[in-house]
Amino acid sequence: MSKTHSSRSLSDKNVYDWSSEDEEQDGRARPVQVLLVKDDHTFELDEAALSRILLSEKVRDREVVAISVAGAFRKGKSFLMDFMLRYMYNHASDVWLGDANEPLTGFSWRGGSERETTGIQIWSEVFLVDKPDKTKVYNISQNIQEDDLQHLQLFTEYGRLAMEETFLKPFQSMIFLVRDWSFPYEFPYGQEGGMKFLEKRLKISENQHEELQNVRKHIHSCFTNISCFLMPHPGLKVATNPHFDGRIKEIDGEFINNLKLLVPWLLSPGNIDVKEINGSKITCRGLVEYFKAYIKIYQGEELPHPKSMLQATAEANNLAAVAAAKDLYNKKMEEVCGGDRPFLAPSELQARHGVIREEALQLFRGVKKMGGEEFSRRYLQQLEGEIDEVFVQYIKHNDSKNIFHAARTPATLFVVIFVMYVAAGITGFVGVDIIASLCNMILGLALITLCTWAYIRYSGEYRELGAVIDQVAGALWDQALYKLYNVAANHRHLYHHAFPGRRVDEAAEEQDKKRD
Repeated sequence: MSKTHSSRSLSDKNVYDWSSEDEEQDGRARPVQVLLVKDDHTFELDEAALSRILLSEKVRDREVVAISVAGAFRKGKSFLMDFMLRYMYNHASDVWLGDANEPLTGFSWRGGSERETTGIQIWSEVFLVDKPDKTKVYNISQNIQEDDLQHLQLFTEYGRLAMEETFLKPFQSMIFLVRDWSFPYEFPYGQEGGMKFLEKRLKISENQHEELQNVRKHIHSCFTNISCFLMPHPGLKVATNPHFDGRIKEIDGEFINNLKLLVPWLLSPGNIDVKEINGSKITCRGLVEYFKAYIKIYQGEELPHPKSMLQATAEANNLAAVAAAKDLYNKKMEEVCGGDRPFLAPSELQARHGVIREEALQLFRGVKKMGGEEFSRRYLQQLEGEIDEVFVQYIKHNDSKNIFHAARTPATLFVVIFVMYVAAGITGFVGVDIIASLCNMILGLALITLCTWAYIRYSGEYRELGAVIDQVAGALWDQALYKLYNVAANHRHLYHHAFPGRRVDEAAEEQDKKRD
């Protein structure tokens, strides 16, 4: 659930400065500012706050329904959304509006003529419903004027370009909510009167300017469903009392009656549909990618061109597919060699990686994406690169479970100590004191290194130094000791090949011993 404005601030009695720590302490959900309007009139996305909400484990892969309220400031958007929150928390009850003396809290709101909030806020708790469209509520005061329709021109132009590529309607549901409706004798309050009023307002006539005709045509062609709801004025106590805090007993009865019809009509599970873009259902994880893509094109001083919006949609569409494919790869690799899984042979790990990698790539290819094949190719390459980087980490994680791999560093240092001890003894015995001293110095250094490594493994401190010791020991093993071992094994093979009789004699002697 979100609220969109041209500008926004967080202050007053009903707003909270939100942080994840606060929510953990008292368990209360809060409005979270995810889009900030800076002093230079540019926008900044609070990606961390958005991710905390939409990428939590219980919701990130669930399909999303986004309910947003947009419109000019001081038109009652927060006031309406707080009643929506009451419904979401108490929709199982017939008295979801709550006690008549209970103040209205949630999103920040207040009376007066000054702007209260800016940017975009979303509620910190994601509501789970059994049958989970993006429903956009366009909040308008008193009437639908021509300028209200013209505000939609940017989006309808975007929709026209999108349909040229996908042949699908780009938007799902648009509801014109006309508050403070003053002519119930012409069109009665509620949905039925609203639909008749909207039909009249969107009717195309020959005496209209061509631009106005086009806006009306595009609105019909871009939205799957368009509707309207006429709301009465909430009453003089609401409008004139500076201390009004949202208590139902002070709100006009006609407004309450229509509110009881409006909110369930908007939010009941049977009336909402999953958000779709280009025919693909959007998850919470995908919604984060769309936020990140769109914020890039709203950084200039002017509104973005519809073509830029279309490209941003295509980019987010592909990035969401990349995220889904990468998540599939991670989940399946965790099942193969995750934290509690035993060590897997490197050849088997490589084979399983190849199969799972191809599954992830097929998932990416199978998702409906905008921009065409050429546009998607670079995102496919990005996915391949990211998967290969993750696989390197899985290799390291798997190797750490190998007891012989874990013991390679101390074994290498022990070998160095033993070899230097023997070499120092021999060179000292024959009188080459300089080499003997050098061997003793290397022996002492290896012994100190071994003790240091053992302390790091025991205490968990100085892990960077421990990693350096492991790397040096690994390089020494790979470049020297392992090669010496192979040479020795090879010489043994050549010896037996050169003196087969000796090997036969040894075998015969062994058999004689067994018979004895």
